[in-house]
Amino acid sequence: MTAPLTREEWEAQRRAAMNGMPEIARQVGLPAVLLPYQASTVRMLESTTCRVLFVEKSRRIGLTWGLAAYAALRAGRAKDAGGMDVMYISYSQEMTREFIDACAMWARAFSTAARAAEEFLFPDGDAEGDRAIQAFRIRFDSGFEIIALSSAPRSLRGKQGVVIIDEAAFVDHLPELLKAALAFLMWGGQVVVCSTHDGAENPFNTAVQDILAGRSRYDHIRIDFDQALSDGLYQRICLVTGSDWTPEGEAAWREEIIDFYGDGADEELFCVPAMGTGAWLPAPLIEARMTAEAPVLRLELPADYLHRSALDQAVLMAPFLEELKAALDALDLGPQYAFGFDFARVSDLTVGVLMAIEQRLRRREALSFELRNVPGAEQKQITKAVLDHVLPRLVGAAFDATGMGWTVAEDMGRHYGLRETEADPGLVWAIKFSEEWYRLHMPPLKSAFEDDAIALAPDSDHVSDLRSVKLVRGVPRVPPVREGEKGKKRHGDYAIGLALAHYASRQRYVEFGYRPVPRGGPPEGRMRERPDDDDLDNGRGWWNGPLGADLRGGI
Repeated sequence: MTAPLTREEWEAQRRAAMNGMPEIARQVGLPAVLLPYQASTVRMLESTTCRVLFVEKSRRIGLTWGLAAYAALRAGRAKDAGGMDVMYISYSQEMTREFIDACAMWARAFSTAARAAEEFLFPDGDAEGDRAIQAFRIRFDSGFEIIALSSAPRSLRGKQGVVIIDEAAFVDHLPELLKAALAFLMWGGQVVVCSTHDGAENPFNTAVQDILAGRSRYDHIRIDFDQALSDGLYQRICLVTGSDWTPEGEAAWREEIIDFYGDGADEELFCVPAMGTGAWLPAPLIEARMTAEAPVLRLELPADYLHRSALDQAVLMAPFLEELKAALDALDLGPQYAFGFDFARVSDLTVGVLMAIEQRLRRREALSFELRNVPGAEQKQITKAVLDHVLPRLVGAAFDATGMGWTVAEDMGRHYGLRETEADPGLVWAIKFSEEWYRLHMPPLKSAFEDDAIALAPDSDHVSDLRSVKLVRGVPRVPPVREGEKGKKRHGDYAIGLALAHYASRQRYVEFGYRPVPRGGPPEGRMRERPDDDDLDNGRGWWNGPLGADLRGGI
């Protein structure tokens, strides 16, 4: 890595890059000047539905430059075409100067009538007294202007338009600033909050987690270093600097940048907030939600189970199956149900969690089971018994499809329909765990604990499993270390089963089968009819409904 550029060198480099952009626009065409991730961000902001946008981003990928294009477009329009003032807020004078220069360049590229950028003092005051913030401004003939502030104002009273808060994680008093900025929405304004991360406890990351958990209804996108490279960042750098692009050169440059950031690369480049490795859910919160009266069924088979006779195997399975039948018969089939299944065969436990969705959408554990050293065929038998019993009220089932778990997910998909998208018919989601899956779908589970929107069965092992979830690279997941005595080790298995059940309960329900109610016979009560009772007689599988079966609804 070369030595850091001096201020004069950086200024000269930036000015040369800005002066060269009109020529690049002529070479590749104006729409292509924006890289795909920049263009998609501007496109989202241009839509009428995007009022507040949060952007997690890598350092130095040019997103601010793309936002400058949007600012020039918005401020350069007439009022009846959606034009309005744009206010850019960041924490340093260099960033505001760079933004206003980019806006001026875009105004020239768009042939928008605008006056030269000027420097002025932005008056600001609150109960603590008056002050002035150094600011830059471009005025357009449309009557609107772009204002770039070098620090966060304490008051935005009397202002309206688009507010862009850049590197929000580093801005002072972000929650108060957001509160003031959101008032812009009342008159058709817009709020854009973008930043790299500065720790997991930072208000910016807290706001992002609220969006992922569903507590905030704002729009959200995430652009990390690798996505920017895939969208042509390094190729654009080569175009601007006059260098030749090669895959080998890009790979070497990527490695050099990551090495330069060292331990901070995850946070600075890959949108992973830095933090400690404490428990994701505190024990008092977990125990406070263990208020459901639900059975926890456990089955452990001997190591030589498969070598025994069929009769011995049946004898070993019988007590558990009887216990399971009694628990299922006691279920109220009024609520809707969702199911989660975390597969294991040798080292860990298989866990199944059946979750009821109450009238007020509170999730309540109805029953759970743990299986140790249980072969796949018996696991499928147990799982099918549970799903068959609640099938008329089942909205979805999520199965661990990582490794050998795929065989169970696939077989259950044959019975109940496999889903890959929300629009697909079927009930079974085959989940292949990834960091992205944990990042998106664990926050809603935590939100359910915090909002008292979930009730679990009291169980000390389940407390330990939930406590084992840690933040790894800023993402909640179960670390690879197992806990417990030899032969009885746990690996957060219940936490994963619960997360899968909660995920299934949140997915849009699509009905993919239809069975008419028999006429002329006595009513059987609350949909307790088994789906295969009459379907087997007429030779038609219950999943193959008649014409008109694709009815859709939502929970």
